Amino acid sequence: MTAGISSLTSLSGASAGKTSSDASTIAGNFNQFLTLLTTQLQNQNPLDPLDTNQFTQQLVQFASVEQQLKTNDQLGNLITASKASAAATASGLIGKTVTADGATASLAEGKATWTLDPARAAAKAVLTITDPKGNVVATQTKALAAGSQSFAWDGRSSTGQLAPDGKYTLKVQALDATGAAVAVDTKISGTISSVDVSGAEPVLTIGDRTVALSSVEAIGGTASN
Repeated sequence: MTAGISSLTSLSGASAGKTSSDASTIAGNFNQFLTLLTTQLQNQNPLDPLDTNQFTQQLVQFASVEQQLKTNDQLGNLITASKASAAATASGLIGKTVTADGATASLAEGKATWTLDPARAAAKAVLTITDPKGNVVATQTKALAAGSQSFAWDGRSSTGQLAPDGKYTLKVQALDATGAAVAVDTKISGTISSVDVSGAEPVLTIGDRTVALSSVEAIGGTASN
């Protein structure tokens, strides 16, 4: 008889590793367990009674498995609600200008713009612009004031030629007056044209570039036509 109870407990343990749809299986096994336990109590040998500690532990195991399944259901509901909320928030950003973390911006009609945010003033900053293949297209050297500021590139290469439209990456190496390195955060700004909510996190389209919603650092007003 005891072996029968142990086998039912093993079934409950296996069910815990499945989805919440197995809750009905747990309930069925629990009812079988109670039926078997009642039968054992009615027919136990008075000289060798059933170990109460054993079936008490098994009752606790069933309760723990059931609680785990309920917890998984609640977590699933929270995740679904969170995704719906994020999708609703992201869709409301269409047509707005945003600033997002990133070093790659789009050159269009002879202009690409980045937002630079040095940790402190930099006496010398070397700004290197590369194409999608990693080739250096242009290099500029200038001083940077402390705080957020805009940097616009006119699309001219180091040889004076106009670079073709596309994506370009900006790298900044800055030094302060003492020669110590200065960290510079690079960000991009643009108008959101569409939002993809099919994945785990909404993805925003800014020009011909996509950024995750979590990378957005500032939201402006609705862009004028």
